[in-house]
Amino acid sequence: MVFSTPAFMFYFLVLTLAAYYIVPRGGRNVVLLCASLIFYYWGERIYVLIMVLSTAIDFTHGLLVERCKARGNDKGARMAVASSIIFNLALLGFFKYWNFIAGSFAAAGLEFMPIIQYIRLPFMDPIPFHLPIGISFYTFQTMSYTIDVYRGDARAQRSILNFGTFVTLFPQLIAGPIIKYKDLGDQIDQRACSTEKFASGVQIFMVGMAKKLLIANNVGLLWDSYKAMALSDLTVAGAWLGVLAFTFQIYFDFSGYSDMAVGLGRMLGFEFLPNFNYPYISKSITEFWRRWHISLSTWFREYLYIPLGGNRRGKPRWMFNLFVVWAATGIWHGASWNYLFWGLYFFALLMLEKFFLLDRLKQAPAAVGHIYTLLLVMVSWAIFAIEDLGHLGGYLKVMFGLGGVPLADGALGYYLTSYLPILCAAALAATPLGAALYRHMGTRAQQITCVVLVAGGLLVCTAYLVASTYNPFLYFRF
Repeated sequence: MVFSTPAFMFYFLVLTLAAYYIVPRGGRNVVLLCASLIFYYWGERIYVLIMVLSTAIDFTHGLLVERCKARGNDKGARMAVASSIIFNLALLGFFKYWNFIAGSFAAAGLEFMPIIQYIRLPFMDPIPFHLPIGISFYTFQTMSYTIDVYRGDARAQRSILNFGTFVTLFPQLIAGPIIKYKDLGDQIDQRACSTEKFASGVQIFMVGMAKKLLIANNVGLLWDSYKAMALSDLTVAGAWLGVLAFTFQIYFDFSGYSDMAVGLGRMLGFEFLPNFNYPYISKSITEFWRRWHISLSTWFREYLYIPLGGNRRGKPRWMFNLFVVWAATGIWHGASWNYLFWGLYFFALLMLEKFFLLDRLKQAPAAVGHIYTLLLVMVSWAIFAIEDLGHLGGYLKVMFGLGGVPLADGALGYYLTSYLPILCAAALAATPLGAALYRHMGTRAQQITCVVLVAGGLLVCTAYLVASTYNPFLYFRF
């Protein structure tokens, strides 16, 4: 089940909110846990048991870590943390990367070492299962829990019901933002609900819904058209237009879903940290990654980069640490070589900025930094979006005019005419201009504008859901 469906909006959400506010405060986590398990079971069926197992394992490990530390047994506490990390990484690695590794071994064996085709090892055979939705998100959340308990950043949760509520919390279960227990633990135990918080949650949810349905889905159709074209039919301008469409699609798709999660959280009394901060207004790649998927960047910094030593052990080790972080960032997004290349592409750009380019960008006019960042980010999205390496290489060649491809053709004019209004709307919505205008309104004007936009957005989005069958969600596969 996804947020942008009539089943979720008009049945699941209404019934969940009704039950949540009818029961006494002490029973609200029971309602949330049951609703979240139903939410996940709706789409994943038997795979819900994997999440339940992960919850039980990490709940037990958290208690074990705290008990060992209370007895002064730091070695035992570290072993418990290590056991939790190994379990979570093994779970994620098996379901997300087993078939990718098996396929890679098979391909390498058949191409380079023909004898291997006669030696069938178990890890060389793909297994027919699909990637459980949200596993990349909830395994990171549960893995950080035991680490936080060990560090003293959070107390071990004594209630399996409350810990299960944290892990399975449906607003952010399948696509984040990645929430650390130390940031949410107190709210799991006790949180304040109010009419004002609920109303602001509705507003944020509708903003996210509009981003997803009205912008991401529409520009996604343009990207799908160009991605499906044969390389021989592409032009330089057309290839860039297609990537521009994907650039908007992935931002409004993912940030829209994150906004919906934040809004749903507020409706239930939670406060989630924002996951995006207008990344396309950045003037460097370094700034871009402070604004894009903030919860993931923060997670890798706190639980991988700093434990590796950060920048405290000399320049060579610092570079190695960043290499590991960006390789991990790439493969976290998917089991395909293009995601690894995508992560390493950003590693190379960040190294270039840190050693040479960043100071010059700060001295240059702001427009230079904006153009530089957007062009490089668009190239990154081409790498991210096209998993077939042969097609990816051909697409990049077309983007840069290699091989004598034409600059434009008649199809470009057709697509520009058809999609120019939505592309302009996406460009404006990707900036803080609208939020700035809203803040400068008077209180009364804000109230009226808010009611009109929420009511109008609900009406338009509902009509879109009923009329359209195109409603992909890009981060489901991660």
